[in-house]
Amino acid sequence: MQLDPKTTIEQGKAILGIELGSTRIKAVLIDGENKPIAQGCHEWENQLADGLWTYSTEAIWYGLQDAYADLRANVRKDFDIEIEHLAAIGVSAMMHGYMPFGADGEILVPFRTWRNTNTGPAAARLSELFVYNIPLRWSISHLYQAILNGEEHVKDIDYLTTLAGYIHWKLTGRKVLGVGDASGMIPIDPSTGNYSAEMVGKFDSLIKDKAYPWTLTDILPEVLSAGQDAGKLTPEGARRLDVSGHLQPGAPFCPPEGDAGTGMVATNAVLQRTGNVSAGTSSFSMIVLEKDLSKPYEMIDMVTTPDGSLVAMVHCNNCTSDLNAWVSLFKEYQQLLGVPVDMNEVFGKLYENALSGDPDCGGLLSYNYYSGEPVTGLTEGRPLFVRSAADRFNLAKFMRANLSASVAVLKIGNDILFNEEKVEVDRITGHGGLFKTKGVGQRILAAALNSPISVMETAGEGGAWGIALLASYLVNNDKGLSLAGFLNDRVFLGDAGSEIAPDPADVEGFNRYIETYRQGLAIEHAACEAKR
Repeated sequence: MQLDPKTTIEQGKAILGIELGSTRIKAVLIDGENKPIAQGCHEWENQLADGLWTYSTEAIWYGLQDAYADLRANVRKDFDIEIEHLAAIGVSAMMHGYMPFGADGEILVPFRTWRNTNTGPAAARLSELFVYNIPLRWSISHLYQAILNGEEHVKDIDYLTTLAGYIHWKLTGRKVLGVGDASGMIPIDPSTGNYSAEMVGKFDSLIKDKAYPWTLTDILPEVLSAGQDAGKLTPEGARRLDVSGHLQPGAPFCPPEGDAGTGMVATNAVLQRTGNVSAGTSSFSMIVLEKDLSKPYEMIDMVTTPDGSLVAMVHCNNCTSDLNAWVSLFKEYQQLLGVPVDMNEVFGKLYENALSGDPDCGGLLSYNYYSGEPVTGLTEGRPLFVRSAADRFNLAKFMRANLSASVAVLKIGNDILFNEEKVEVDRITGHGGLFKTKGVGQRILAAALNSPISVMETAGEGGAWGIALLASYLVNNDKGLSLAGFLNDRVFLGDAGSEIAPDPADVEGFNRYIETYRQGLAIEHAACEAKR
């Protein structure tokens, strides 16, 4: 018998998922049917400190506690009860980056996020050494760059982890990481489900002359797959999470995961020949492969699903930030006119109008580069809007150019998979802010990838729901199903979402647009050089 939300929470059968995203920390409670029943959130922003993008540990814990406090307040308001016991907990966060800790458990340098592009020399050297693409944002790139820089703290590293791994460690005492997130630290060997022994050995040999008191395996988290026990909420962890003191220790944890892995779970895209696109502050596509690619590609990262299957990932540092900034100008204009502002309406009207613009955007170009974009060779970025005097300039084409820019880099990377590697995909599902206005971002992405794009009704639930599902898989998988089987049978029940097929005219237009976009990259490069 299905319990109502209040009884589920009262009886300690609710499951908590927490995700620390780039702009929002979200906490979601789900019931025994894997449906959300309460949520809380905290808005935050990264900071540029000493030339590096970061979030302070103080901001991390304040934000986490505030998101949980918001969840608790909503539960009290809606159900007039306290959260005291939970059936399971999962923690997810933005992937990659660099969080090194000393033996005293304190961070040695400020958290260096995925957004930093200062690791070019390290990534290039490691890619050559491993014969494997090592992206700028991966933890191993940050570690080796710190070594190349001669940074004093490196010798004192006792533990190196990701943001999700850090939170999990402090809540449970366990130094572990889900295999999907771990695959963004150093490559995973799919045959063992652990770090590649060959690459670990090569790295240790590379830095042997430094005589550090550690080897790589000494400082990396233990790798776990979906469904494995990853510890329990400790008394200290309970106090850290819920400063009110109501939450009791003892809840089991699933392995902590990155936002890419939770996106795959939230879109039911963990089977081979499925994929998903997450489009928000950054964007990335994840295509679950039937076999390895024929060779390494600088634009494509090889990671894994939360249960260890090989995934081709195209990660783009920039997506909707500049688009949102332009939309905010229209909000200000409405406010100047004294017109009441409903941001959902503003986004909806502008997005829908964009579809009446020329599919090739009429020559208009937008470069949404708030930060560097490795796929297109930019180590830093300058937001630009470009047009010539001869271009026909109107609102529809302006908005379409900005929407197209949000997925342009994603297209460049995926063209390698579909055109050169002949990767076949049965279903691609979109989720994230770009898809909130029904049918618009979906249609633009379908044109960019020349592939049908599905969006589920649950797409807005996001990664916090995805990690809650992984926690549910840990404690509710009584039939011993695979992760894909659990998602199909217990969560999605065959729901493939609403699908939009690519329109041939849109595809042709986007192909013309992307050629112009490629040619215009020289302008972006020049802008970066001119403003150093």
